[in-house]
Amino acid sequence: MSASVEAAWAALEELTDPEIPVISLRELGILRDVRAATDGLEVVITPTYSGCPAMGQIEDDVRATLQRAGIAARVVTQLAPAWTTDWMSEAGKEKLRAYGIAPPHQTPAGSSVVRFISKPAKAETVPCPRCGSARTVESSHFGSTACKALYKCLDCQEPFDYFKPY
Repeated sequence: MSASVEAAWAALEELTDPEIPVISLRELGILRDVRAATDGLEVVITPTYSGCPAMGQIEDDVRATLQRAGIAARVVTQLAPAWTTDWMSEAGKEKLRAYGIAPPHQTPAGSSVVRFISKPAKAETVPCPRCGSARTVESSHFGSTACKALYKCLDCQEPFDYFKPY
């Protein structure tokens, strides 16, 4: 790995998600790669879903962070392979939980983004990130952002977001 690639990774290490400021883009799995290209450095980012409204801000934040560090790079948005919650680090999932967002479950091996279901799937238990109770219910399939669902704990009565697995 070249010194410039290492310097870019170091500069971007603590850059956080604009919607969830406790988790870095790298921990979230959005920051995919920093690589040397024939015409300079490229920073590869992948949106959590194709319509993610934060991607413009993320791209601007990446550029500004690198510029402050004196690093010239181009930001490339890569859609394939599609982002998956499996790209989140365990440390990132723990940060989500501590922040009050239930982290996603691991997606089953071999599963794809597209799922055809003939009957309703059995709902997974989503533990409350505040009290740990498994007695929770989904209030809305869409929470504060489209990549999260809104849940409510039946024990502590607190609402919370659940980062849906993709």
